[in-house]
Amino acid sequence: MIQRIQSIWLLLAALTLICLFFIPLITKSVNNTEYLLYIDGHHQSVKEADGTATAVTPIAAMIINGIAVLVCLICIFQFRNRAMQKRLIMINIVLIIVTAILSALNASLFPGGISGSSIHFGSSLFVLAIIFCLLSIRGIRKDEQLLRSADRLR
Repeated sequence: MIQRIQSIWLLLAALTLICLFFIPLITKSVNNTEYLLYIDGHHQSVKEADGTATAVTPIAAMIINGIAVLVCLICIFQFRNRAMQKRLIMINIVLIIVTAILSALNASLFPGGISGSSIHFGSSLFVLAIIFCLLSIRGIRKDEQLLRSADRLR
């Protein structure tokens, strides 16, 4: 059921994880070259007239982020099996943490490491997605309490 609050939280978590594909996480400028870290890899652009851009793609973070988006969307339709839905959300939180760790490791591959780089809004999207997942677990628990109280009244 889409009208349940946890479905809305899961949809927001999925949209947040999708935004990670389009918003840079970290940028760093070294010798007229700007390095951008997206979830799908490093993008570098030279600040000269030719403006060439290359990408080094560490594909693991991108794949795990895609799996996390799919798990969020699958969880929305697991509303009949609340225990399974909670387990999948916990797995999804672990996937988001692994994606964040892999992204931090990819950022350390910048020339000179992470020092001197600027962090963008995309880096906080990991935390926001985890918060949305935790709020959806809270909604599932409230549903379970409501059903238990309704069973007591019968």
